[in-house]
Amino acid sequence: MATAKLSNQVKSQAAKAQTSPELKQRLMFLILALLVYRVLAHVPVPGVNAAALAQSLQNSAGSGLFAMMNLFSGGAMSRASIIALGITPYISASIVMQLAGVVVPSLHALQKEGGAGRRKMTQYTRYLTLALAIVQSYFIASQIQGMQGMGDTIVPNPGWGFVGVAMVSLVTGTMFLMWLGEQITERGLGNGISIIIFAGIVASLPTGVYSLFSGMGSGQISPLLGLGIILAAIGVVFFVVFVERGQRKIPINYAKRQVGNRMMGGQSSFLPLKVNMSGVIPAIFGSSILLLPATIMNFFSSSNLLWVKDLTAQLVPGRPLYMTLYAASIIFFAFFYTALVFNSRETADNLKKQGAVVPGIRPGEQTTRYMDKILTRLTLTGALYLTLVCLLPEFFMMALGSSSGMIFGGTSILIIVVVAMDFMAQVQAFMMSQQYESLMRKANFKGLK
Repeated sequence: MATAKLSNQVKSQAAKAQTSPELKQRLMFLILALLVYRVLAHVPVPGVNAAALAQSLQNSAGSGLFAMMNLFSGGAMSRASIIALGITPYISASIVMQLAGVVVPSLHALQKEGGAGRRKMTQYTRYLTLALAIVQSYFIASQIQGMQGMGDTIVPNPGWGFVGVAMVSLVTGTMFLMWLGEQITERGLGNGISIIIFAGIVASLPTGVYSLFSGMGSGQISPLLGLGIILAAIGVVFFVVFVERGQRKIPINYAKRQVGNRMMGGQSSFLPLKVNMSGVIPAIFGSSILLLPATIMNFFSSSNLLWVKDLTAQLVPGRPLYMTLYAASIIFFAFFYTALVFNSRETADNLKKQGAVVPGIRPGEQTTRYMDKILTRLTLTGALYLTLVCLLPEFFMMALGSSSGMIFGGTSILIIVVVAMDFMAQVQAFMMSQQYESLMRKANFKGLK
């Protein structure tokens, strides 16, 4: 009877959590924020002929860099939108600050100060985001100004006036996206920055589907190759879901101890370690960190230096040098971010304090070395998996001779699947927390009676 009553209470509270006003408010705020983001993607930079720019990017053989930026900005680059830079300056700034936090002692001390230190690091990240946005906006505005349209003029009135207006527009758009991402994290659901990148890639999917099928219809893409791209995309989705759910369970035994007249402990459990503990961060960080030098080198491609032109030609998606640097950055950030989120020594000390041991392993230093060994193997496996998935669009670009298959590549699919899984997990965690708090309040009220 009591069990049935408790089960009914849990079900009723779960139903209330599903329809809780707070959850509805958070979902509504998220929808409105994404709506604002998509509206801004159609607001052009003053002085740019967006139609001529889109046509030039489509027909230009060297638009690989802009194609990648266009992918992460949800098509904003091809429309010459004020958010054409996207959120990449913020991501690059976050990478620099995280690396500096390991190298610079003062920043490392700030990271250990708790909430106050994190707020200070966030402030420094914003300042660096502004600086990087200014640099990238200047190079992008200068590059757009120097591009030649296929018929219509891209920039009718070139000059420093246009460059200044374009820089202000692009920097303002980037800083607004940074603020919007922080608001989504605080007042919405999920990680705001990841959600914005997710929304941009999803918004580009219809265009990618249309370009693929139109290419198949016109004969530019063979039906067999088009079918292969579709099947590969479906296969990558299943592969990503399979690996992201993979875990390495480390068995843990709790020692028996006497508390009063009762014997506690003696239970067995496990410590789950994900195969890909870093998630989608290495893919985002790797692509973002390569965009900054590629943008700068692309600006100097018009110089008379042959080595600059050759290096610029290699720093675009689909080239061997770009693929090598991309793979190296993914592997590096996979190990780096895993080291940030999981501390083997701290975990081993906590297990020792709780009276828990790994079977056959001594507590303390041996447990730390054992976990480091397992974690290194898992991180290497996860890094190779990320590298394989993210390089799929590059192989498609080499096969197609253009970036038309990029939207079906591993980077975009990886971000979509992982962010969607994390979002659903956070929604479920939020619902469970609401249910738990409601049950605890009810139990406390009963105890007071």
